[in-house]
Amino acid sequence: MDGIPDDLDLSPVVGKFTTQIRVGQFDLQFDFGRVRFAVWSAVKLFRAGRQVGFWEPGRWPDAAFFDIMNTEVRRCEVGDRAIVFEFESDLVMHVEESTEHESMEIWIDGQWII
Repeated sequence: MDGIPDDLDLSPVVGKFTTQIRVGQFDLQFDFGRVRFAVWSAVKLFRAGRQVGFWEPGRWPDAAFFDIMNTEVRRCEVGDRAIVFEFESDLVMHVEESTEHESMEIWIDGQWII
């Protein structure tokens, strides 16, 4: 993948929450309002700077992923190789992009963005 676009606007996720996380053998999927994610690379959860959850393809997500459900997104930051979500529960989720292969898809209002 060529990196996450600098101009990617994920502001529609702020103030939203997910009610469902979908786990496949090689993907993790979740929605925040109008924005849907499918991820094929590492996803990490942190609380107070300490990693409390982890998912990667071929692995079941840690139980800490339940804590992002029904919890409002307070902030979303888009970087070159990661998207960081901060939740009202002080949980922080890093969705990391692989440099070796396609690692995520994002749809907004049903339209494919990346």
